[in-house]
Amino acid sequence: MRIAEPVMAPSAKSLAAGAPLVVVAPATAPASAKPARRLPWRALRTALSAALSLGALLLAWHLAVKYRLDFYIRFNNIPAPAAVWEDAQTLFANARFQKHIYLSLQRIFLGFAIASVIGVGLGLLLGRFRTARELVFPALEVLRPIPAIAWVPMSIMLWPSNEVSIVFITFLGAFFPILLNTMQGVQAVDKVLVRAAQSLGVTQRAMFFEVILPGALPHVFTGLALGMGVAWVSLIAAEMISGQFGIGYFTWEAYSLVRYSEIALGMIVIGVLGLLCSGLIRLVGRSVMPWMAYDAANHD
Repeated sequence: MRIAEPVMAPSAKSLAAGAPLVVVAPATAPASAKPARRLPWRALRTALSAALSLGALLLAWHLAVKYRLDFYIRFNNIPAPAAVWEDAQTLFANARFQKHIYLSLQRIFLGFAIASVIGVGLGLLLGRFRTARELVFPALEVLRPIPAIAWVPMSIMLWPSNEVSIVFITFLGAFFPILLNTMQGVQAVDKVLVRAAQSLGVTQRAMFFEVILPGALPHVFTGLALGMGVAWVSLIAAEMISGQFGIGYFTWEAYSLVRYSEIALGMIVIGVLGLLCSGLIRLVGRSVMPWMAYDAANHD
């Protein structure tokens, strides 16, 4: 059996004699093509899983109402999915209902946008500089456990209108998850990378944009997704208590007028809008951090 000879680097003598230098590029690993082939299957599997999950929920709801389940929880007054769907077809064409949805979306995006700018900016600052963290973070920790709904009376006194108060409460709901996750992301950046960049003599600006920010981005987007969820909870609570329009106000008004189908419809609309907002954040996150999508596909 013949043993393959090792490939030797060309000697200086051969190069001097004019022998051509051939550089052979390493073969591309076949595994790199796997994520691209997996993407259609992963998307199909995700869609099927979501359809099965929602279908099971609707079926359980339908059966519980049909057979009037009364085992600690009672479905005697709960509307059936078909009844909710009939009301939905009428209400979605109603201008007043459309205004409820529009105002809730306007409030959520305004409050969330302000919370994102301040929360991410302050989180990067507190995570990067210990002195700033020691000065500012204790005061924030005192405010953080106060639920957004407890801020409703105070915000009505603080701000000149109910509309601004609702946006402020929405901002508070989103702010703390964004702040804490951003700060944690900065602190979790690998210190080896930081020391390596320092040893190369990079500027503070380059350190921030090339090392700190990319390393913290996964935590930042986790905070944004969590903040969006809490923002919706805070918004609905504020609209129910002090609002005159909005999907939260619509749901509470339906309860006051004993319109059970509209209560269920309001809850479903809140859930769908929250899902779409969170999906938008994940979509932006995948475009900003393409390496995260690759890693997820590679470890599927």
